[in-house]
Order: sequence, then C-alpha cells, then structure tokens
Amino acid sequence: MAAALPFCISPCNAAGVPKSPVLVEPRAGATAVFDEFDGPAGAPPNPALWDPAVGPYRDAGLQTYTSLPENVRLDGSGHLVIQALSSPSGYTSARVVGKLDMQYGRVSARIKFPEGQGIWPAFWMLGSDYHLVGWPRSGEIDLMEIVSSASTYHVTLHGPQGQTDYLGGSDVSGQVVGTSGAIHNLSHDFHEYWLDWKPDSITVGVDHIVLASFTPASLPAGAEWVFNKPMFAILNIAIGGPWPGPPDASTPFPATMMVDWFRYTLPLDHIVG
Repeated sequence: MAAALPFCISPCNAAGVPKSPVLVEPRAGATAVFDEFDGPAGAPPNPALWDPAVGPYRDAGLQTYTSLPENVRLDGSGHLVIQALSSPSGYTSARVVGKLDMQYGRVSARIKFPEGQGIWPAFWMLGSDYHLVGWPRSGEIDLMEIVSSASTYHVTLHGPQGQTDYLGGSDVSGQVVGTSGAIHNLSHDFHEYWLDWKPDSITVGVDHIVLASFTPASLPAGAEWVFNKPMFAILNIAIGGPWPGPPDASTPFPATMMVDWFRYTLPLDHIVG
C-alpha cells in the first residue's frame, strides 16, 4: 500500500507533528507485546498502542478516514473492527497506525479480511523514519493486501531504486502469490499473517504457509535494502484508487475487517534474561 502522498501517517498531535513512538525496550522477561483487543463494545483500540489516521483520499483511495466508532471500534468480544461505509456523500473508513517502534523478530496478526470490487484492505509496515526521509526511502513491507478479490495474495516490498520506488512508483504489487493449492479465499475466515524479520532477511507468510522470502539479492538492480531499521504497523481499508478501481453495484457495504489479535515478538538477542 504505497505511501507516496505527504501526510502525517504516524501518531501526530493537533498541529500534524509526529508524536514519539512507543519504544520496545529489552527488559528482563519481556518477550513480546500483545494486543488482544479486549475492551467494551464501541471503545477505540488501546491508545497506548494505536492511533487513528484521519483525513481524506489517502492511499490514492476514495475514502475519508475517521476515528468514529462506526468506522473503527472494539466489538466487546476481543476483536478490532475496521469498517468501510458508503453513503450518498462518499466513503468513510479507518486506518489504525501502530505506535510500536519494531526492529527484527516476528510481527503477526490474526485477521479476517473483506473483499469486493474496489475494496482494498491491508496489513503493512512503514519505516519509522518516514517523516525524515519520505517514501519510498523509508521502506514499506506489505504483509498482505487484498485488491478486490481475496483469492489472490499481494505481498510486497517497496523501497528506493534511484529516485523512485522499486516499481517506478506504481501501485502494482511487487510480488503476487496466487492461492492455488493454498487457501482459496482469505475473506472466509480468520488467518494468521506473519513476518519473520532478521538483518538482511524478510520472510512473510499466512498460517503455516511461507508466501515470500526476500534478501538484498532479491531486489532489482540499483535498489537499496532499507529494512534493517525500526518500522511500525498499519491496519486499514482503502476504497477505490487506480489499482483496485472504484466500487460498483456488486460491492458489499459495509466492508468489515476483523482483527483478533496483534503481536510483536522480540528477537532472542533483544531479550534480557
């Protein structure tokens, strides 16, 4: 989910200035940060871990992101609900930005994705230096994007190749993994989406299936590996844009993304015994 448009994507104050991220510091007995999305129905996700991005037309989509409970809320049964809605005045949705500053280890979430023409949900990551260096130099890891159809997997790295993205700044996925012989449709149930992350090594999968493995040798000629640094997670549903195209009469609304849990497991060499 390319982040080429300039806006405050990480937690920001009212003036649009980025707030400090939540730093994951090694400490005795600390092995992971979990969010089970427990809380009363209608409450926002834990503000110590998540912040909503608010505003229109991000991700080149047609939606306006809000922090309203009809677009983002806990359901009271241990799930985060991200919901895209259609109305005569346009589309609204939610984009939830993680405050954890993560580097190496495992990043994972158990998610049930929506699908439909023009529906574009994603679980992805951006470099925490986004506001200093911009995109694509910040780096982007797309653990999973659904582009209208949940029967095709989109797993991507974005980073600098000269002055452009690896893909010339396009919205087309760098690596697409079809579902033949794996999971037929990701919208039918919850699945665990995960990233195993080491210096110069990224492996992405769903449940027990490895979808893609990347190293610096995987990149196109002239491309830079910009993933050995802190990054933060994002969960969202975009609507429309040049890649999925606009919704049509077949598109189901509301489009609902359900997140059962999120966790970041620290690498062993960060654990203090």
